[in-house]
Amino acid sequence: MFSFFKKKPKVDPLAAAPTPTPAAAPATQNTGVNTEAISGTPLPPANQPVLTTPETTPAETVPQNKASWLSRLKAGLAKTSGSLTMLFVGAKIDDNLYEELESALLMSDAGIDATQFLLDQLKIQVRQNKLTEAEQVKTALKTLLINLLTPLQQSLELERHQPLVIMIAGVNGAGKTTTIGKLAKHMQAHGQSVLLAAGDTFRAAAREQLTVWGERNNVTVIAQESGDPAAVAFDAVHSAVAKGTNVVMVDTAGRLPTQLHLMEELKKIKRVVGKGLESAPHEVLLVIDGNTGQNALAQVKAFDDALNLTGLIITKLDGTAKGGILAAIAKTRPIPVYFIGIGEKIDDLQPFNAHEFVDALLS
Repeated sequence: MFSFFKKKPKVDPLAAAPTPTPAAAPATQNTGVNTEAISGTPLPPANQPVLTTPETTPAETVPQNKASWLSRLKAGLAKTSGSLTMLFVGAKIDDNLYEELESALLMSDAGIDATQFLLDQLKIQVRQNKLTEAEQVKTALKTLLINLLTPLQQSLELERHQPLVIMIAGVNGAGKTTTIGKLAKHMQAHGQSVLLAAGDTFRAAAREQLTVWGERNNVTVIAQESGDPAAVAFDAVHSAVAKGTNVVMVDTAGRLPTQLHLMEELKKIKRVVGKGLESAPHEVLLVIDGNTGQNALAQVKAFDDALNLTGLIITKLDGTAKGGILAAIAKTRPIPVYFIGIGEKIDDLQPFNAHEFVDALLS
C-alpha cells in the first residue's frame, strides 16, 4: 500500500536541548524530497536496518505493487495513449504531424487552451533544439506535459488541524461516497481516527452506502434520515471535537452546477461548519468522474467559484477515460489533484504523480 498523505512536521521538545556530544551532528542535506510524504515515517539513520511495521509496506513488495498500479493506469488510459503514440511512428516533423497531434490532444479532452499551449511550446522546442526525429519530438512533448501537470501534484497534509475537517462535493455518479470510504481506510492506516458525516440527506442510498463503508472500516457515521445537511455536518464536527477525532469527512448531496439552489446549500454547509469550528472546513475537495470530458472542467469552474476548492480527486480512469482533462485543468484552473482512481478496490485510489501519469499517456 502506498503512502497517501503528508503529515505536519512535529517539533521534538528535546531537539533544542544541549547534547553531551563534542560536536553537533551534520545537518541533513535538503534534497527537496519530503520523506514523510513518501513513507509516512522519517528515514532511519545511515547503515541502520529499515524496520517494517503494520503501517508500512515491506520494501520488497513495493516494486510489485507499483508495477501493478502503473500497468492498470496505462490500461485505463490506453485509448489516448494509442492515439498519441502512433502519431510518432515513422512520422515526419511537418505541419501534418502538428495537425494530427492537435486533433489527438483535443480528442483526449485536453481542451483548446492546453492544446494550443502545448503545440506552440513544442514548435519552439523543435526549432530551438533542432529536433529531427519523431521520437525526439515525442520526448519533448512528454517533458512539456510533465511541466504542465507537476504544479497539480501536491499532498494532502494531515494533523495540521485537530480535527481536520474535509468537505467533499461532486455530481451524482462521480464516485464521491466510494472515494470517502477509501480515504477513510487509508487515513486509518496512517494512524488517524476518522468520523464521517452523511450530508446527503436527500438520497437514502447514499446514507446507507456511507454507513456500510463506516461499518466495514469501523468508523462512526453521523447521519439523519431527513433534515438539514448543514446540521448533520455541524453535529459531526462537534462530536469530533468532543471525542478528539483526527479527521472529519463531510459527504454532500450530488448535484449539477446548474442547480443553483443546491449549490447555495453547499455554501450553507461550508458556512455552518465554519461556525462550528474556526477555519473549517480545512479542505474542500471535488470528486470528478474522469469519463465526463470537458464537462469536468465546467464542474471544476462552477464548484470552485462557489466553494473555493482546495483539491480534486479524479476517479474512474479505468476504461473510456481519455486523461487529457488534467491538462485542461492545469492550464485553465490549476487546482491541486490529490488523488486519481482507476477502479473499485481500496488500492485503486492513489496519489497523483505527474511523471507516472504522463508515462502512461505517452509510454
